[in-house]
Amino acid sequence: MEIQENIVNKVAQSGLVTLDPASFYPAGERLVYDIKDNLYMGLILREKDFREFVKAHDWAQYAGKNVAITCTEDAIVPAWAYMLIANKLSPYAKEVVFGDAAVLETVLFERAMAKLDVEQYRDQRVVIKGCGDTEVPVSAYVELTRKLTPVAKSIMFGEPCSTVPIYKRKDP
Repeated sequence: MEIQENIVNKVAQSGLVTLDPASFYPAGERLVYDIKDNLYMGLILREKDFREFVKAHDWAQYAGKNVAITCTEDAIVPAWAYMLIANKLSPYAKEVVFGDAAVLETVLFERAMAKLDVEQYRDQRVVIKGCGDTEVPVSAYVELTRKLTPVAKSIMFGEPCSTVPIYKRKDP
């Protein structure tokens, strides 16, 4: 007597739509340009010396790269110094932001997610994938939740087989 078992994939039948934030991971090398290397004695930005550096520096080396501009020293750096660097980087770099590497990742993810058509998730039960090989900033999860809340029927975090409820629309 042979017993036949039917294996049922309940996750596939659940109607859940999985959204992986890592799919928004923007390609390209990331660099941090630190103005501290342009400070005199690690404290002061001399305008004349800085302008000479900006004029002579090979900005083409940043072509196609994502660049964050910052100063990691406790020094007073005028806004125009960051503006000069941004001006020289903008013809070459893919993206230029003010801040550290974490700010750069946040901005890159936000810009990529801005292109998301949330209508495809209207009235859907959405699981925002919570783990993977690509590191996703928390800000990306917050942004996805913000964008999906007005359209999704429900939002969960994790994997379809093990989720944490985030939001469920109350039907009238």
